[in-house]
Amino acid sequence: MDALSMMLAGSRAEGAFLLRSLLDPPWSLRIEDHAPVTVLILVRGTAVVVSDTGQTENLGAGDVALLRGPDPYTVADQPGTPVHVLIDEAQNCAAVDGSPLEDMSVLGVRTWGNSTNGKTVMLTGTYRLDSYVSRQILDSLTPVAVVRHSIETAPMTTLLEQQIAADGPGQEVLLDRLLDLVLISAVRTWFAENPDRSPRWIKAYEDPVVGHALRLMHNRPGHSWTVASLAQEAGSSRAAFARRFTNLMGIGPVGYLTEWRLSVAADLLADPARTVSSIAREVGYSSPFALTTAFTRHHGVSPRAFRQSRAGLVS
Repeated sequence: MDALSMMLAGSRAEGAFLLRSLLDPPWSLRIEDHAPVTVLILVRGTAVVVSDTGQTENLGAGDVALLRGPDPYTVADQPGTPVHVLIDEAQNCAAVDGSPLEDMSVLGVRTWGNSTNGKTVMLTGTYRLDSYVSRQILDSLTPVAVVRHSIETAPMTTLLEQQIAADGPGQEVLLDRLLDLVLISAVRTWFAENPDRSPRWIKAYEDPVVGHALRLMHNRPGHSWTVASLAQEAGSSRAAFARRFTNLMGIGPVGYLTEWRLSVAADLLADPARTVSSIAREVGYSSPFALTTAFTRHHGVSPRAFRQSRAGLVS
C-alpha cells in the first residue's frame, strides 16, 4: 500500500451527510457543523467560500473544495451577501434570526434550495467521523483546499452528481463510496499541484531506507520494533539509519513509531466491540495499562474517555 492510501484508509464515509443544493442569487449559507472534512463540488454557476480561518476562495463549475474542519465557514453567491441560513452540527437548517426558512425548501431526494432550476448547483458531502490516522494528511491541506476543474476528479464528481438524488437499494453505501473516491482523487490532485505542502512522510516514502522502515511501521504497528531492528530491515547501520530518518521526518524513529501507534489506537477505539486489551496488543503495547498511560500522555484523555467522546459525536 502506498503512503497516501495508507493515510486515507481511515477516511471512509459511513452514512455521510450528502446534499444537492439548487440556488438562485442572492444566497449565503453559514455552516457551523464542525465536521472533520467536507467535500464541496460546484456543478454549475459560481460561489465563494469564506473560512473562519480567514481564507477565501472563489469557485467555478467543476471545482472541488475540501473544507478542513472543525472551523466554520460561509458559502455564498458573493462575499458581501448577508448570511440568511445557518446549518448546525446536526445538519439542521434555520434562518439566522431563528424564523422559519420561507425561501428554502426540499426539492427532492437529498435536494433542497430556493429554485427548482438554480443558476448554481452545488453538491456537499460531510464526513461525520474524524480519523487520527487520516489527520496526518488532511492537516497538511489549507483550510479550503481547491482543485480547479480537473480531469482527475471529473469522472468521480460526475458519478456522484448522477447518483446523489437517486434512492435505489444500497444507495447510501454507494454514495459513501463515491464520496470517498472524490475525496481521495481531490487530495492526491491537490498535493500534486502543491508539492510544497506535502507531509514529510510522503517524500520519505520515496527514500529506499526510510521508506522501507515507514512501511514496516505502518503495516505492522504491533511488532516490537527497535531502532536496531528497523535499521537491519532497511539495510543500514543503527546510527546512519537514525540520522537519516530524523533528517527526513523531523522526528526520530521511536518518536514517530509511538505517534503512529497511538493514532491507530485512537481510530480502533471507534469500534465499540474492541477492548483496550485487544487494541493494546494490535499496536504494540504489552498491556492495557501501558497503552492507557501512553495514550493519556499523548492525547490528554484516557482511552475510555476518548471512546465516550467519539460515541457522543456519532449520536
